[in-house]
Amino acid sequence: MSVLVYTQNWDGRFKKSSFELVSYGSKVAEMLNTSLVCLSVGAVSDEELKKLGNWGGKRIIRVDNDYCKVLDNQVYTDIIAQIALKEDARVVIMSDNSEGKAVAPRLSVRLKAGMASGVSKLPLSVNPFTLYKRTYSGNAFAHMVVNTDIKIITLSQNSFDLVETPNNAVIETSNITVDGSLVRTVVKESQKQTGKLLLTDAEIVVSGGRGMKSADNWGPLVELAGALGAATACSRPVSDEGWRSHEEHTGQTGKVIAPNLYIAVGISGATQHLAGVSSSKYIVAVNTDKDAPIFEVAQYGIVGDALKVLPKLVEAVKELKK
Repeated sequence: MSVLVYTQNWDGRFKKSSFELVSYGSKVAEMLNTSLVCLSVGAVSDEELKKLGNWGGKRIIRVDNDYCKVLDNQVYTDIIAQIALKEDARVVIMSDNSEGKAVAPRLSVRLKAGMASGVSKLPLSVNPFTLYKRTYSGNAFAHMVVNTDIKIITLSQNSFDLVETPNNAVIETSNITVDGSLVRTVVKESQKQTGKLLLTDAEIVVSGGRGMKSADNWGPLVELAGALGAATACSRPVSDEGWRSHEEHTGQTGKVIAPNLYIAVGISGATQHLAGVSSSKYIVAVNTDKDAPIFEVAQYGIVGDALKVLPKLVEAVKELKK
């Protein structure tokens, strides 16, 4: 019996979310009194794989063949399922990102496993296996019991603190056979964004809403983000108006993020928006309306005009950095 953690890589590199999964999986394995197995799919160097050992990954299985070069949901599901069965995994853990959301439901059907998505804490109990997660767009919490022999968990990003437990990880290469007929995805062209912090990777996000009043007023917000080393974001009305790119749209219909710090400037806090940012560790709100819903979820708030508050925030940050 084991706990299997699927560690996604980006061009052969792991990000913080992968290390977070290993830390979480290590603790779940302790609770179940079993071993942790990490799975890496694709071309990843031994040096990079050994980094998983810093966060509790003692045994790492690598699968790398021609079918792994492009993310194909059916192929990756087949690979993870084969390894899970081979390792007698009772719990399979993945990240609750776009890849996890695409693969985990398929894996649930393949393994006849109960699935809990968007989990944000360690299991409350292992008998029965009870998980804690946000529900109703982050407005409530649920205790979810999974009764199947195999359980699948997708972990909300930035919801579990990294726990460093260095050890000498053992790397194994698996030669499992992949059915080529499963391949459905062909990448004809790839364009990658460079020179800009990705919104989903950022630990600090500065976001603007209709309270910014115009696309011409975005300068101070961008300046604040630059001073903090943060990514910029916006609410849906802003992207719909064309003030900012749709790539920056956060919320239930945009990007779901969970940074350490989310600064909401001129955002009222509609339910759909809060659903995408409510997992942030700290929320700071700036709004002229003291009764705006955003203040109900914010740890810190400033009642004031965004266009007057932003320059003062920029000045304060720069002064602290001197």
